[in-house]
Amino acid sequence: MENKPGNHQAMADLLRVLSADAVQKAGSGHPGMPMGMAEIAYVLWKFYLKHNPKNPTWVNRDRFILSNGHGSMLHYALLHLCGYDLPIDELQQFRKLGSATPGHPEVGVTPGVETTTGPLGQGLANGVGMALAEKLLANEFNRPGFPIINHNTYVFFGDGCLMEGISHEVCSLAGVWGLEKLICFYDDNNISIDGEVSPWFNENIASRFKSYGWNVLGPIDGHDVFAIKNAIDAALSSKEKSFENGPTIIICKTIIGKGEPEREGTSKAHGEPLGVDGIQRMRQELSWDFLPFEVPEDLKKEWDCSDYGHALEGGWQNLLENYKKSYPALAALLETRLGKNVINPEELNDLVMEFCISLAKTPLTVATRKASQNFLNKLGPRFNGLLGGSADLSGSNLTMWDGSVPVRKSETGTIRGNYLNFGVREFGMAAICSGISLHKGFLPYCGTFLVFSDYMRNAIRLAALMDQKIVFVFTHDSIGLGEDGPTHQPVEQAASLRLIPNLHVWRPADSAEVAFSWKAALLQDGPTAILLSRQKLPSFRRNNSTLKNIAKGGYILIEEKQPDVILIGTGSEVKLAVSAGEELKSKYGIKSRIVSMPSTTIFDQQSRVYKEKVVPNHLPKMIIEAGVTDYWWKYKPDVVLGIDKFGESAPEEDVFEAFGISSRTIVDSVLCLLRNDRNNLRG
Repeated sequence: MENKPGNHQAMADLLRVLSADAVQKAGSGHPGMPMGMAEIAYVLWKFYLKHNPKNPTWVNRDRFILSNGHGSMLHYALLHLCGYDLPIDELQQFRKLGSATPGHPEVGVTPGVETTTGPLGQGLANGVGMALAEKLLANEFNRPGFPIINHNTYVFFGDGCLMEGISHEVCSLAGVWGLEKLICFYDDNNISIDGEVSPWFNENIASRFKSYGWNVLGPIDGHDVFAIKNAIDAALSSKEKSFENGPTIIICKTIIGKGEPEREGTSKAHGEPLGVDGIQRMRQELSWDFLPFEVPEDLKKEWDCSDYGHALEGGWQNLLENYKKSYPALAALLETRLGKNVINPEELNDLVMEFCISLAKTPLTVATRKASQNFLNKLGPRFNGLLGGSADLSGSNLTMWDGSVPVRKSETGTIRGNYLNFGVREFGMAAICSGISLHKGFLPYCGTFLVFSDYMRNAIRLAALMDQKIVFVFTHDSIGLGEDGPTHQPVEQAASLRLIPNLHVWRPADSAEVAFSWKAALLQDGPTAILLSRQKLPSFRRNNSTLKNIAKGGYILIEEKQPDVILIGTGSEVKLAVSAGEELKSKYGIKSRIVSMPSTTIFDQQSRVYKEKVVPNHLPKMIIEAGVTDYWWKYKPDVVLGIDKFGESAPEEDVFEAFGISSRTIVDSVLCLLRNDRNNLRG
C-alpha cells in the first residue's frame, strides 16, 4: 500500500459519493454509515479481501458481511467498483422493484452478497457460523502443504448490532471456539437514529470483548487509511494474537455522514437522503467535480479487482489439482460436502426405508423426540456432514447421537467435533446455523423446546428468507410436557411457525413419520422445523403405499369403506383420533377415515386431486391438535378440537383431560356433528 494519501482519499470518497447519490435518487436509504466507513471499506477490499468478482462463489474466498445492513449502498458500491456483475444502472435503481440493489443486502439477489442482513446483530452471528464452518472444514480436510480451506471472515457492525442481545450470545461463543480468522470492524460513531447513544449505550466495548476472549485492537482513527492498514496487519499476524484471544475486533472511531459538513456526526446523517443542498455541500467539501454516478476512469481502473481475483483463484485451483492427486478420497468427499446435498439422496432413502421396516417388525412406543434420536443414531455414523447441537438441552432434545463428538478447542487452538453445545443461547444458535449453512460444507441442525422458538423467531425467519437448509428440532411440543406448566407449554408456536413462508413444519405422530420428516428436511431446499413430543406415542402399522404417502405431508392412515366422518390429527393427537375411531365404530357403527397430517406445509403443495382424495369436501371432518385453533379453519372443517388459552401445570394426563383433548371428546363431538348433519338433511 503506497503512501499516496490523495489517491487513497479519492478512492474512499468515490464510495461516499456513489452511496449518497444512490440514496438521493432512491428518495430513501441510509447514507451515514457508507460515508463514515468508506476508508475502512477501501483498505479492506482493495488490499486484503481475497475474492474473485468473476466467480463470487469461489470456495476459498474470504467472506465479507455487512451486519449493519442498512448501509447496503456501501456494499453495492464496492461490488460495482471491484468488477462484480453489478452495473452502474443497478446502483441507479437502488431500492426499486426488481433491482439487484434492495434496501438491505439479500443473498441470492446481488452477486457477492454472502448473507441477508438488516435485523441488527444477525449478520455478526452469521459471520460466527461461517468462521466456525471454515475452521472445522480446515481441520478436517487440510493436510501439510495443502491449505485447501484457508480464508477469513470479515464483519462490519455498529452500535446497533452490539446493543442487540444476540451479539453477546454469539461473540461469547466465538471466543470459546477460538475463531481466530473472524475479524470484525466496529463502526464506533456514537450515533443512532435517536441521537448520541451515550445516554443509553455507554459500556466499555474493549473490556466487554476482552472478557469474551477476543483480541481487541484500537480505538483507531477510522478515517486514517494507514491506521486501518496497521490494525488489519496486526489482526492477521499470528505474532500479535494468541489462541486464547481468538477472534479480533478493531474499534474504529468514525464520523457518521463524513463529507457533508452540516450533517456529519449527527443522527440526521443516518437514515435519510442528504437532499439537493446536502449533495452539493458534500461535493464541495470533497472537491468532487463529477456528475452523479460518474466514475472517473483512473479510479475505475484502480478499483477493479477482476485480474487479481482471477489470479488468486487460479493459484488455489492449482493447489486443489495437486491435492486431488495426493488425497483423492478426501478431495472427492470435500466436493460432495460442498455440493447441494451434503447427504446422498439415494443412501438417505435406503436408510429411511430400513428404519421403517425395522419398526414394522418391532413397533416402538416412544416419544417422538426419542424416535428422532434413534434415527440420528442411524444417520450420524453414515454421513459426516451433520453439524448439530442444542441450547443446553441435549438430554431433553435428544439431539446428540451415538458417536457424536462435542466441539472443543484444544490447547493448540484447533477445534474438532460435530456436536455443538450452544449453551442457553437460542437466538444466537439459530443465526449461527444460518452462517454454517451459507458457508457450505455442513448440514446444520439445532434444538430447544418448541416454546423457545419465540426466542429464535427472527433468525428462523431470515433462514427461510434466505432459503437455507437448516433443521430446527423442537421438542416438548404441547401441553403433554405436563408439570412445567404454561411457561413451557407451547399452544400457539406450531401455528405461528406454519405461517412463515419457505419454512417446512413437521409434527410427526410416530417413529416412521419422524424418519420421513428428517428425510424431507435433509433433501428439500429451505429450513425445516420438526416438532417432537416429550410423552411416549405408539407406532402405527402401514403398508408400503401408506408409508410412502407420509412424504406428501398428509395421508390416509386408516381407511374404512364409505366412511361417515374424517378425523384429522397431528403429532400426539393422532393416537387420540385412532382411539376415537375405534370407539365410534365398535359402539355406534360410525366409520371414520383417520388422516395424519404431519406437515401442512408439504400437504398444501400437493395436487388438488390428491388433497381432495385425502380430505374430500363432501364428508364432515374434525381436526384435532393440542394448540390454537385459528390456523386450521382454512381447511373448512366442521369442528376443530384445540386449545385457545395457555396451559396448566399438572401431570400430562390431567392437563389433557382438563382441556378436553381426549378420545372421549372426539367421540362426543362426532356424535353431535353427525346428529346435526342428519337433522339438516331431514329438514
